[in-house]
Amino acid sequence: MMDKIKEYFESLVVMNDTDWEVFSAKLVKREFPKKSLILEIGKTEQYLSFIEKGIVRFNIPKLDYDFTFGFAFENSFVSGYDSFLTQQPSSYHLEAITDCILWRISFEDLHAVYQTTTVGNLIGRKAVEDIFLKKMKRELTLLEDSAKTRYINLMREQPELIRNIPLKYLASYIGIRPQSLSRIRKEIY
Repeated sequence: MMDKIKEYFESLVVMNDTDWEVFSAKLVKREFPKKSLILEIGKTEQYLSFIEKGIVRFNIPKLDYDFTFGFAFENSFVSGYDSFLTQQPSSYHLEAITDCILWRISFEDLHAVYQTTTVGNLIGRKAVEDIFLKKMKRELTLLEDSAKTRYINLMREQPELIRNIPLKYLASYIGIRPQSLSRIRKEIY
């Protein structure tokens, strides 16, 4: 799996072997079973993780409705990044929707990589840019697009969502109730 992570980084930056060795030595593999919490509300995020396998959901549980506001997939980064940056407690959960394998680097180890490698800061910046761009795209679509358009875009851009995520989570993610999503699906199919 380390090869996948290295390929990902090499698609973004040129890494010499020494920098890769420093960075990869800090990565720790961790497995999470389906439906387990990777980060709980009230806990401080200590890791920036790369998803080898699985799907992670960002959610805020409510008594009457579980609000899903993000997903992360294989070959991408995941983190309660606001909590990670500020080292303050998280206001949401990160949940494994499927069995997940994550390669994680701790807050302290990432800062050590920043200080001891020539591309450390660039690696961190690229990871943050990836997370930020996904967040901005989601916010813009919630503001500009209809629920039907948001669902069609999900089918086109992220078909793995449709195949692997319960409809109640998809409905919440696009900002509607499950009943409304059922109506939209009937119109489309």
